[in-house]
Amino acid sequence: MRYSPRLLAGLATTVAAALALSACSGSSPSSSGKDAAEGYDPKATVEITWWTGQTTEAEQKAEQLAAEYQKLHPNVTVKTSAGATVTDDLLTKLSAGFTSGNYPDVSYAFGSWAGELAESGRTQDLRDFVKEPAFGWDEFPAAARETATATDGSVIGVPALVDNLALLYNKTLFDAAKLPYPTDDWTWEQYRAAAKKLTDPAKSIYGTAYSVSGSEDTTWHLWPLLWQNGGKILDGKKPAFNSDAGVKALETLRAIAVDDKSMYLDQTDEKYSPLFRSGRIGMILSGPWELLELASSKTSYGVAQLPGTDGDHQTVSGPDLWVLYNHDDPNRAGASRDFVKWLTSKETDAKWNLAIGNLPLRTTEKDTPEYANYAKQYPAGPKFVDNLANAKQARPTVSGYEEMSRNVGDAIAKVLQGKAKPKEALDEAAEKSAGILEDN
Repeated sequence: MRYSPRLLAGLATTVAAALALSACSGSSPSSSGKDAAEGYDPKATVEITWWTGQTTEAEQKAEQLAAEYQKLHPNVTVKTSAGATVTDDLLTKLSAGFTSGNYPDVSYAFGSWAGELAESGRTQDLRDFVKEPAFGWDEFPAAARETATATDGSVIGVPALVDNLALLYNKTLFDAAKLPYPTDDWTWEQYRAAAKKLTDPAKSIYGTAYSVSGSEDTTWHLWPLLWQNGGKILDGKKPAFNSDAGVKALETLRAIAVDDKSMYLDQTDEKYSPLFRSGRIGMILSGPWELLELASSKTSYGVAQLPGTDGDHQTVSGPDLWVLYNHDDPNRAGASRDFVKWLTSKETDAKWNLAIGNLPLRTTEKDTPEYANYAKQYPAGPKFVDNLANAKQARPTVSGYEEMSRNVGDAIAKVLQGKAKPKEALDEAAEKSAGILEDN
């Protein structure tokens, strides 16, 4: 998931839409219990709708791919549009569409929406489809497959984008401070020490940065530290992030921000990346979406995996999905499956994700010419690809995650700004979130 301002702006709307989705849960268009594509005729004339959730440039590429698919399948028409002005609004539009019956066959969806969409009663169950050997389900990262899988075992979609968090460092600032560059073996203690040495208040230079907007950008940066310390986000439907492991994780960040004052606190999510590129921040924990801007800015930078705890360098992935919906029409269901299988194939994804600067969806794409070109254009890209192996756990795909994330994000923000202690802040977030999760 690209946590850019474009994607974060509508979180409040997303939460409201999630509640609306929950309200229409169980109103599936088909009550027979049979597979949505049972009886599919691959030769039938059919029209499917694809909401891509992309910006203008990527949407144009999507339209080209849809046209390419239609040449290969003249009996299928793929109606393509972004679906909404910004990706965040897709969930609101889907909710309204579920009520009116006007929703797509395939849509882009943030992984954090998976719980709400699965409970809408409108998604296809692809669990048998993706198990077919020709599909190559195991070629997708484990965290992405888990995100696409609902709590009841149904598979509601196919990964559309994969990513992860790593440590990006500004070589120019490290050289000026006469510090060795970060390595894959770094600990959080080494990270903290480097941040302190890099910080120069007189020049408004900070060693590192963190979002304190309270958004998912704030929250998901905590999860790797939680997991590395042996903690978990949920225990069933009960919050577990306020465990000793969670408190230790947040204390690690608090010490850098409050005690050392070597952490730039970004109130907006928008400033820390440009400040890193301009040489005002020495290190950020971010993802492959940074690579395009870094290449344009000519910043001298490097990438290492996240600092670790006792040799554990787990990261977090924010996979997004192509979700497939049921219209009680086997030909639409079958055609949408075939289209998404083609779209996420080794050959086509190399023309899609790699062409727009994203990581490859499948491990098998590494031997494609497109991947070779990608690695040449973005030398740090393969580092993020390798780091997918450290994404060993997925964020919960349960209804209520979005609101819980906001509660956790607010707790983190208060702690890093010196307004609360880790234990009391996380306990408060857990108390606020318990009812939301258990009611869904």
